[in-house]
Amino acid sequence: MADLHPMELGEILDGALTIYRRHLGLFVKIGVVALWLPVALTIYIQLAGGVEQHLGLWFLAYVIGYFANVFMTAASIRVISDSYLGRLPDLAEALSFGTSKIWPLFAVWLGKGIILVLLMLVVVVLASLAGPALVGGGGSAGALLIVLLAILGGCWFVLFVMCGYAVTTPVVVLENLGGAFDAFGRSWDLTRGFKVKLFVIWVIALLVVYVPILALAALGGYFSVVVPWAGHATQIFSALLPMLVYPIFSCILTLMYYDLRVRREAFDLQVLGQQLGIS
Repeated sequence: MADLHPMELGEILDGALTIYRRHLGLFVKIGVVALWLPVALTIYIQLAGGVEQHLGLWFLAYVIGYFANVFMTAASIRVISDSYLGRLPDLAEALSFGTSKIWPLFAVWLGKGIILVLLMLVVVVLASLAGPALVGGGGSAGALLIVLLAILGGCWFVLFVMCGYAVTTPVVVLENLGGAFDAFGRSWDLTRGFKVKLFVIWVIALLVVYVPILALAALGGYFSVVVPWAGHATQIFSALLPMLVYPIFSCILTLMYYDLRVRREAFDLQVLGQQLGIS
Protein backbone atom coordinates (compact mmCIF):
# COMPACT_ATOMS: atom_id res chain seq x y z
CA MET A 1 0.00 0.00 0.00
CA ALA A 2 1.42 3.39 -1.00
CA ASP A 3 1.43 6.33 1.37
CA LEU A 4 -0.06 9.75 0.76
CA HIS A 5 2.46 12.52 1.36
CA PRO A 6 3.49 15.85 -0.19
CA MET A 7 5.28 15.15 -3.47
CA GLU A 8 7.74 17.10 -5.54
CA LEU A 9 7.40 17.32 -9.31
CA GLY A 10 9.66 14.35 -9.97
CA GLU A 11 7.84 12.20 -7.41
CA ILE A 12 4.47 12.89 -9.03
CA LEU A 13 5.74 11.93 -12.49
CA ASP A 14 7.58 8.86 -11.22
CA GLY A 15 4.60 7.74 -9.14
CA ALA A 16 2.22 8.19 -12.07
CA LEU A 17 4.40 6.13 -14.40
CA THR A 18 4.86 3.46 -11.71
CA ILE A 19 1.10 3.06 -11.26
CA TYR A 20 0.64 3.06 -15.02
CA ARG A 21 3.18 0.27 -15.53
CA ARG A 22 1.82 -1.76 -12.62
CA HIS A 23 -1.73 -1.77 -14.01
CA LEU A 24 -0.96 -1.39 -17.72
CA GLY A 25 -3.19 -4.30 -18.76
CA LEU A 26 -6.17 -2.89 -16.87
CA PHE A 27 -5.65 0.62 -18.24
CA VAL A 28 -5.48 -0.75 -21.78
CA LYS A 29 -8.74 -2.64 -21.25
CA ILE A 30 -10.42 0.53 -19.99
CA GLY A 31 -9.04 2.44 -22.98
CA VAL A 32 -10.38 -0.16 -25.42
CA VAL A 33 -13.84 -0.20 -23.80
CA ALA A 34 -14.03 3.61 -23.71
CA LEU A 35 -12.44 4.57 -27.01
CA TRP A 36 -13.11 1.76 -29.48
CA LEU A 37 -15.99 3.54 -31.23
CA PRO A 38 -14.41 7.00 -31.71
CA VAL A 39 -11.12 5.31 -32.67
CA ALA A 40 -12.91 3.12 -35.24
CA LEU A 41 -14.63 6.19 -36.68
CA THR A 42 -11.33 8.08 -36.80
CA ILE A 43 -9.61 5.23 -38.66
CA TYR A 44 -12.47 5.04 -41.16
CA ILE A 45 -12.29 8.81 -41.79
CA GLN A 46 -8.52 8.66 -42.30
CA LEU A 47 -8.75 5.79 -44.77
CA ALA A 48 -11.82 7.08 -46.61
CA GLY A 49 -10.59 10.45 -47.77
CA GLY A 50 -9.97 12.54 -44.68
CA VAL A 51 -11.92 15.02 -42.56
CA GLU A 52 -12.81 17.26 -45.52
CA GLN A 53 -14.98 14.53 -47.06
CA HIS A 54 -16.54 13.32 -43.79
CA LEU A 55 -16.98 16.47 -41.70
CA GLY A 56 -20.25 15.34 -40.14
CA LEU A 57 -18.84 11.94 -39.21
CA TRP A 58 -15.73 13.63 -37.80
CA PHE A 59 -17.90 15.84 -35.56
CA LEU A 60 -19.82 12.77 -34.37
CA ALA A 61 -16.53 11.00 -33.58
CA TYR A 62 -15.37 14.09 -31.68
CA VAL A 63 -18.52 14.23 -29.52
CA ILE A 64 -18.42 10.49 -28.79
CA GLY A 65 -14.70 10.78 -28.03
CA TYR A 66 -15.42 13.58 -25.56
CA PHE A 67 -17.83 11.37 -23.61
CA ALA A 68 -15.42 8.44 -23.91
CA ASN A 69 -12.56 10.44 -22.41
CA VAL A 70 -14.76 11.54 -19.50
CA PHE A 71 -15.70 7.93 -18.85
CA MET A 72 -12.11 6.67 -19.19
CA THR A 73 -10.76 9.33 -16.83
CA ALA A 74 -13.23 8.46 -14.07
CA ALA A 75 -12.61 4.72 -14.45
CA SER A 76 -8.83 5.26 -14.41
CA ILE A 77 -9.03 7.41 -11.27
CA ARG A 78 -10.86 4.54 -9.56
CA VAL A 79 -8.05 2.14 -10.52
CA ILE A 80 -5.41 4.56 -9.21
CA SER A 81 -7.28 5.12 -5.94
CA ASP A 82 -7.77 1.38 -5.38
CA SER A 83 -4.05 0.91 -5.96
CA TYR A 84 -3.23 3.46 -3.26
CA LEU A 85 -5.65 1.77 -0.87
CA GLY A 86 -3.93 -1.56 -1.35
CA ARG A 87 -6.95 -3.08 -3.10
CA LEU A 88 -6.74 -5.11 -6.28
CA PRO A 89 -8.37 -2.88 -8.94
CA ASP A 90 -11.26 -4.55 -10.71
CA LEU A 91 -12.27 -3.80 -14.29
CA ALA A 92 -16.01 -4.14 -13.64
CA GLU A 93 -15.86 -1.85 -10.60
CA ALA A 94 -13.84 0.74 -12.51
CA LEU A 95 -16.22 0.72 -15.49
CA SER A 96 -19.28 0.97 -13.23
CA PHE A 97 -17.68 3.84 -11.32
CA GLY A 98 -16.80 5.62 -14.56
CA THR A 99 -20.35 5.27 -15.85
CA SER A 100 -21.77 6.83 -12.68
CA LYS A 101 -19.63 9.96 -13.14
CA ILE A 102 -20.17 10.65 -16.85
CA TRP A 103 -22.83 13.36 -16.64
CA PRO A 104 -21.40 15.53 -13.83
CA LEU A 105 -17.95 15.29 -15.43
CA PHE A 106 -19.31 16.17 -18.86
CA ALA A 107 -21.12 19.20 -17.41
CA VAL A 108 -17.95 20.43 -15.69
CA TRP A 109 -15.74 19.81 -18.74
CA LEU A 110 -18.23 21.64 -20.95
CA GLY A 111 -18.47 24.54 -18.52
CA LYS A 112 -14.68 24.78 -18.26
CA GLY A 113 -14.38 24.69 -22.04
CA ILE A 114 -16.90 27.52 -22.43
CA ILE A 115 -15.08 29.66 -19.85
CA LEU A 116 -11.69 29.19 -21.50
CA VAL A 117 -13.03 29.78 -25.02
CA LEU A 118 -14.71 33.02 -23.90
CA LEU A 119 -11.51 34.21 -22.26
CA MET A 120 -9.49 33.44 -25.39
CA LEU A 121 -12.06 35.20 -27.56
CA VAL A 122 -11.74 38.32 -25.40
CA VAL A 123 -7.96 38.30 -25.89
CA VAL A 124 -8.30 37.80 -29.67
CA VAL A 125 -10.96 40.52 -30.04
CA LEU A 126 -8.95 43.07 -28.04
CA ALA A 127 -5.85 42.29 -30.08
CA SER A 128 -7.71 42.53 -33.39
CA LEU A 129 -9.22 45.88 -32.41
CA ALA A 130 -6.20 47.51 -30.83
CA GLY A 131 -3.53 46.33 -33.29
CA PRO A 132 -4.97 47.75 -36.55
CA ALA A 133 -6.02 50.96 -34.78
CA LEU A 134 -2.45 51.61 -33.65
CA VAL A 135 -0.89 50.65 -36.98
CA GLY A 136 -3.44 52.69 -38.98
CA GLY A 137 -2.95 55.68 -36.75
CA GLY A 138 0.82 55.56 -37.07
CA GLY A 139 1.21 54.06 -33.66
CA SER A 140 4.66 54.27 -32.14
CA ALA A 141 6.85 51.31 -31.30
CA GLY A 142 6.04 51.95 -27.65
CA ALA A 143 2.32 51.68 -28.29
CA LEU A 144 2.79 48.45 -30.24
CA LEU A 145 4.86 47.08 -27.38
CA ILE A 146 2.03 47.90 -24.98
CA VAL A 147 -0.41 45.97 -27.19
CA LEU A 148 1.98 43.02 -27.34
CA LEU A 149 2.38 43.02 -23.56
CA ALA A 150 -1.40 43.24 -23.16
CA ILE A 151 -1.85 40.19 -25.43
CA LEU A 152 0.79 38.26 -23.51
CA GLY A 153 -0.91 39.29 -20.28
CA GLY A 154 -4.23 38.03 -21.61
CA CYS A 155 -2.66 34.69 -22.58
CA TRP A 156 -1.09 34.47 -19.13
CA PHE A 157 -4.47 35.07 -17.53
CA VAL A 158 -6.06 32.28 -19.63
CA LEU A 159 -3.31 29.88 -18.53
CA PHE A 160 -3.74 31.06 -14.93
CA VAL A 161 -7.44 30.19 -15.05
CA MET A 162 -6.70 26.84 -16.69
CA CYS A 163 -4.32 25.96 -13.86
CA GLY A 164 -6.88 27.09 -11.30
CA TYR A 165 -9.39 24.62 -12.73
CA ALA A 166 -6.80 21.88 -13.32
CA VAL A 167 -8.19 19.39 -10.79
CA THR A 168 -11.92 19.76 -11.39
CA THR A 169 -12.04 16.20 -12.76
CA PRO A 170 -10.68 14.36 -9.69
CA VAL A 171 -12.74 16.69 -7.48
CA VAL A 172 -15.94 15.58 -9.23
CA VAL A 173 -14.89 11.93 -9.23
CA LEU A 174 -13.67 11.64 -5.64
CA GLU A 175 -15.59 14.23 -3.61
CA ASN A 176 -19.21 14.58 -2.56
CA LEU A 177 -20.29 17.97 -3.85
CA GLY A 178 -23.53 19.85 -3.55
CA GLY A 179 -23.50 20.20 -7.34
CA ALA A 180 -21.12 19.43 -10.17
CA PHE A 181 -20.23 23.08 -10.72
CA ASP A 182 -19.02 23.37 -7.11
CA ALA A 183 -15.91 21.67 -8.52
CA PHE A 184 -14.76 25.01 -9.96
CA GLY A 185 -14.53 26.76 -6.60
CA ARG A 186 -13.11 23.65 -4.95
CA SER A 187 -10.37 23.29 -7.60
CA TRP A 188 -9.52 26.99 -7.34
CA ASP A 189 -9.07 26.70 -3.56
CA LEU A 190 -6.90 23.58 -3.83
CA THR A 191 -4.61 25.07 -6.49
CA ARG A 192 -4.09 28.39 -4.70
CA GLY A 193 -0.34 29.03 -4.51
CA PHE A 194 0.56 26.01 -6.68
CA LYS A 195 -0.40 27.15 -10.16
CA VAL A 196 3.17 27.35 -11.49
CA LYS A 197 3.83 23.77 -10.36
CA LEU A 198 0.56 22.67 -11.95
CA PHE A 199 1.45 24.41 -15.21
CA VAL A 200 4.83 22.66 -15.41
CA ILE A 201 3.26 19.25 -14.69
CA TRP A 202 0.48 19.95 -17.19
CA VAL A 203 2.98 20.79 -19.96
CA ILE A 204 5.04 17.67 -19.23
CA ALA A 205 1.91 15.49 -19.21
CA LEU A 206 0.78 16.87 -22.56
CA LEU A 207 4.21 16.25 -24.06
CA VAL A 208 4.29 12.67 -22.76
CA VAL A 209 0.81 11.89 -24.07
CA TYR A 210 0.51 13.85 -27.31
CA VAL A 211 4.01 14.01 -28.80
CA PRO A 212 4.01 10.29 -29.75
CA ILE A 213 0.51 10.60 -31.23
CA LEU A 214 1.34 13.72 -33.26
CA ALA A 215 4.70 12.29 -34.37
CA LEU A 216 3.04 9.13 -35.66
CA ALA A 217 0.30 11.13 -37.38
CA ALA A 218 2.91 13.27 -39.16
CA LEU A 219 4.90 10.18 -40.09
CA GLY A 220 1.73 8.58 -41.46
CA GLY A 221 1.07 11.65 -43.61
CA TYR A 222 4.57 11.44 -45.04
CA PHE A 223 4.42 7.69 -45.71
CA SER A 224 0.97 7.97 -47.30
CA VAL A 225 2.64 9.86 -50.16
CA VAL A 226 5.84 7.80 -50.41
CA VAL A 227 4.67 4.32 -49.36
CA PRO A 228 0.83 4.31 -49.18
CA TRP A 229 0.42 1.00 -47.34
CA ALA A 230 2.97 2.05 -44.67
CA GLY A 231 1.20 5.39 -44.35
CA HIS A 232 -2.15 3.72 -43.74
CA ALA A 233 -0.62 1.35 -41.18
CA THR A 234 1.04 4.25 -39.33
CA GLN A 235 -2.19 6.27 -39.30
CA ILE A 236 -4.10 3.32 -37.88
CA PHE A 237 -1.50 2.85 -35.13
CA SER A 238 -1.62 6.59 -34.39
CA ALA A 239 -5.40 6.38 -33.98
CA LEU A 240 -5.06 3.36 -31.67
CA LEU A 241 -2.33 4.91 -29.52
CA PRO A 242 -4.70 7.00 -27.31
CA MET A 243 -6.08 3.76 -25.87
CA LEU A 244 -2.61 3.10 -24.54
CA VAL A 245 -1.31 6.54 -23.49
CA TYR A 246 -4.33 8.57 -22.32
CA PRO A 247 -4.42 6.83 -18.90
CA ILE A 248 -0.95 8.27 -18.21
CA PHE A 249 -2.54 11.71 -18.08
CA SER A 250 -5.18 10.41 -15.64
CA CYS A 251 -2.43 9.03 -13.39
CA ILE A 252 -0.56 12.35 -13.34
CA LEU A 253 -3.78 14.32 -12.77
CA THR A 254 -4.85 12.12 -9.87
CA LEU A 255 -1.48 12.33 -8.11
CA MET A 256 -1.52 16.11 -8.55
CA TYR A 257 -4.87 16.15 -6.77
CA TYR A 258 -3.60 13.90 -3.96
CA ASP A 259 -0.59 16.16 -3.47
CA LEU A 260 -2.72 19.30 -3.20
CA ARG A 261 -5.10 17.74 -0.69
CA VAL A 262 -2.28 16.38 1.46
CA ARG A 263 -0.67 19.82 1.55
CA ARG A 264 -3.88 21.67 2.39
CA GLU A 265 -5.92 19.17 4.42
CA ALA A 266 -5.63 16.10 6.61
CA PHE A 267 -6.03 13.89 3.58
CA ASP A 268 -4.97 10.29 4.03
CA LEU A 269 -5.89 6.80 2.85
CA GLN A 270 -8.76 6.54 5.32
CA VAL A 271 -10.38 9.71 3.93
CA LEU A 272 -9.82 8.47 0.38
CA GLY A 273 -11.46 5.12 1.21
CA GLN A 274 -14.44 6.87 2.80
CA GLN A 275 -14.94 9.04 -0.29
CA LEU A 276 -14.99 5.93 -2.46
CA GLY A 277 -17.34 4.14 -0.07
CA ILE A 278 -14.71 1.48 0.67
CA SER A 279 -14.03 2.13 4.34
